[in-house]
Amino acid sequence: MKLILLGAPGAGKGTVANMLSDIDGSVQISTGDILRAAVKEGTELGKEAEGYMNAGDLVPDELIMGIMKERLKEDDCKNGYLLDGFPRTIPQAEQLKTVLEEMGEKLDAVVDLDVPREVLLDRLTTRRTCTQCNAIYNIKSKPPKVEGVCDECGGPVVQRDDETEEAIASRLDTYNEKTAPLAGFYEKEGMLMRINATSSDDVVAAIKEKCGLA
Repeated sequence: MKLILLGAPGAGKGTVANMLSDIDGSVQISTGDILRAAVKEGTELGKEAEGYMNAGDLVPDELIMGIMKERLKEDDCKNGYLLDGFPRTIPQAEQLKTVLEEMGEKLDAVVDLDVPREVLLDRLTTRRTCTQCNAIYNIKSKPPKVEGVCDECGGPVVQRDDETEEAIASRLDTYNEKTAPLAGFYEKEGMLMRINATSSDDVVAAIKEKCGLA
């Protein structure tokens, strides 16, 4: 599968991508994970991106496009890829279209996960993330067995700086202003699948049917 997963922060893009990866080996590519790794490692990109991320703002297009152009050329993308959280703006989408054409690639679909704002706020303010392996927990629905300790690797489980209530509200406003119009862009391209995303299982079933994997 070669898909773009659209949806506001907390819509479940990462969960759906993990489930799809298990089906056919398509690699999940999350710009958020790549950027957080760069911040943790203290790279030049990480230092530049950190201020934008902590404020809930979008990282500038030129930074993101440089990362993604190289990432899509790596060997693990040959069997398919799931773009999680990218593109985020129409200029990024236009540049991605050019990059894919240059590579001789074509997307199967663009999936828009539609979740009400109040559900997103609840999901994100109760979400916790392992700082070592990026495993995701929820203090209401899926807490770690030991508070603050990852079940998978034993690393610290924390609330990310960009998942405080204030930062989340800013991220959702930024998404609605700059990223939500992408759905219209891809609808005109004839590639959009809009799915009510309160159930990840239902989303995956719809995508499998679209891609002939059902």
